Amino acid sequence: MSDPDDDKDAEPEFISDAGETRSRRSGSTLAPGLYVTATPIGNASDITLRALDVLRAADIVLCEDTRVTSRLFAIYGIEAKMMPYHDHNAAEMRPRILERLASGARIALVSDAGTPLISDPGFKLVREAVAEGHNVTTLPGASSVMAALTLAGLPTDRFLFSGFLSAKQEARRRELGELAPVPATLVFLESANRLAASLADMAEALGSREAAVARELTKRFEEVRRGSLEELAAHYEKAGAPKGEIVIVVGPPAPRAALCQHEIDAMLENALTRSSVKDAVAEVVAMTGLPRREIYARALTLSEGGE
Repeated sequence: MSDPDDDKDAEPEFISDAGETRSRRSGSTLAPGLYVTATPIGNASDITLRALDVLRAADIVLCEDTRVTSRLFAIYGIEAKMMPYHDHNAAEMRPRILERLASGARIALVSDAGTPLISDPGFKLVREAVAEGHNVTTLPGASSVMAALTLAGLPTDRFLFSGFLSAKQEARRRELGELAPVPATLVFLESANRLAASLADMAEALGSREAAVARELTKRFEEVRRGSLEELAAHYEKAGAPKGEIVIVVGPPAPRAALCQHEIDAMLENALTRSSVKDAVAEVVAMTGLPRREIYARALTLSEGGE
């Protein structure tokens, strides 16, 4: 990353721990502390050399699901001791983990896939470990959020990751309404079964925006489908739920001068002379980028002769 105000002649500074890496492989100890360690999101080759070193040297590897992590360990011949750490046992496990850290343990934290703490358990452990003065560091790597952003073809200079939306439609629409004015690209995780409904709600709450649906990232059947929210909602409504884990990337609201109600009414009245209420609303939403619900309510009022 670079700052446009930085000295153009400045070069990034890199450090090398190649010597330390070699000593770890020969059996030397890893410094005590908590190591937040990214793992692949699909392709096992995406793990870093540094992550492999730490996982091999750690006294304990905290796993969201030990069965998932054991498959990765089998590929790389890692025989580290694994312990489950997830939403259901975190409150019970944290004091025990902190005790181990206090005694000088080297503990790695991984999730099933990607970077821990990004829609995965872990932030309370990191917070409490820091508060108690333990060494905490990160081993960055794969992230479905970052992978989807780089493939979507949408602005990346400012983005907001919102995780999973509510499974209930009313709450989901309320959440989307709160996000509508945010001047940034939005990133969501979603289940395959709710994909079409969520995209339709996004189209209504956020207005007409470009978006991308990314699934199976880094895997054999990786797919990124791009289009407007309306187009993507119609596609998945017809095609059905796709396979794989899904990331939705939605472009930011288009910059526009504020429109007064008279201007919006004039656009609607003109469209209503040529089209049905549904089509007129779609036309004005596309022109203004305003939420469909707002435009639809005003269109009904105008078509019924209201003020």
